Amino acid sequence: MASYLNSRPRFEILDGLRGVAALVVVAFHVFEAYSPGPAYQIINHGYLAVDFFFALSGFVIGYAYDDRWQRGMTASMFLRRRFVRLHPMVVMGATFGLLTFYASAGDVSPSVAGTPVLTLLGVFLMTCLLLPAPSSLDVRGWGESYSLDGPMWSLMYEYIANVLYAFVVRRFPRWLLGAFVAVSAVFTVDVALNIDLFNLLEARNYHIHTIIGGWSLSADQLYVGSVRLLYPFFCGLLVYRLGGRIKLRGAFLWCSLAVVALLSLPRIGEGATAWHNGLYEAVAILLLFPVIVMAGAGSEVVGRRQLAVCRWLGAISYPLYLIHYPLIYLYFGWQRTHADLPAQVHVFAGVSVFILSVALAWGVLRLYDEPVRRYLAARWFGKASR
Repeated sequence: MASYLNSRPRFEILDGLRGVAALVVVAFHVFEAYSPGPAYQIINHGYLAVDFFFALSGFVIGYAYDDRWQRGMTASMFLRRRFVRLHPMVVMGATFGLLTFYASAGDVSPSVAGTPVLTLLGVFLMTCLLLPAPSSLDVRGWGESYSLDGPMWSLMYEYIANVLYAFVVRRFPRWLLGAFVAVSAVFTVDVALNIDLFNLLEARNYHIHTIIGGWSLSADQLYVGSVRLLYPFFCGLLVYRLGGRIKLRGAFLWCSLAVVALLSLPRIGEGATAWHNGLYEAVAILLLFPVIVMAGAGSEVVGRRQLAVCRWLGAISYPLYLIHYPLIYLYFGWQRTHADLPAQVHVFAGVSVFILSVALAWGVLRLYDEPVRRYLAARWFGKASR
């Protein structure tokens, strides 16, 4: 089983696109330090990268595992493989967040300085186990369920998607999966356009007409997080099962430009036309991201250099996503304290955080993530596991 999975060819362009989106996320968070609110964010729709990641994951999970169940794979084997792939970086992200936690104390993180060490260690243990913390354990004061490394909320939902796939959705015939995806699309429109079918969204009025959210345990955020997971992930799975492919010349370049453009577009509409922004996000999630996945899956890289770039971007994408945010906490605090410094100093600092994030991700990948995954795979499966 392990040998078969490791021998299957990869979708190199999809790997590269994952890395491109991860780089945009880092830039999005750096610029966020200078934003008075979501409507004014410079890379305004960077948060849609999460929805794109889910679409990629659904497609890749279907490709890597759909035909393995008849060959003896059990739910336990599948989940252990996913644990080996995902969890070492969860622990590293939590550790990095722990080591930098007290250094982020200040006006931007009001709860940090007063957090007892034992409470912090308890939150660290919960984070390593990927258990979301209730508001009583919000040790940073940002309303996050993972105060040591905020983006981990999406990893919680990634695990949920894998569990749903292993125990339920993998058995769905294509027509039932299609119906499931169609219903999920209705929920996506509900959140993006703030229709609020279930009267859950009033609490997030400061983010109306957008899909953004999912990072805490309140009812509205749990609903938003679930909605952001269901359509993209299982649409990606459906695209794989339907054989959705688009052959496009120069696909990596064009798809990369499309991803950057979709994530960077300014906020659309205001006041009476604010719903235009929700419509844009719904179209991006429901239609454009699946098309990009199909183009990436149906096309080939051009030349060894592009292949190397795609492989490198794919390799650092996950470590970069989880390792950069503790640096962002520090950067938010630095920016608030040094807001009066010349613009060129802030440009230099922001670029430095970006470069440091990429360098740390590469170092963590090579020195920690890959060796730990090889060790765990050897112990559990006898061979390296993807």
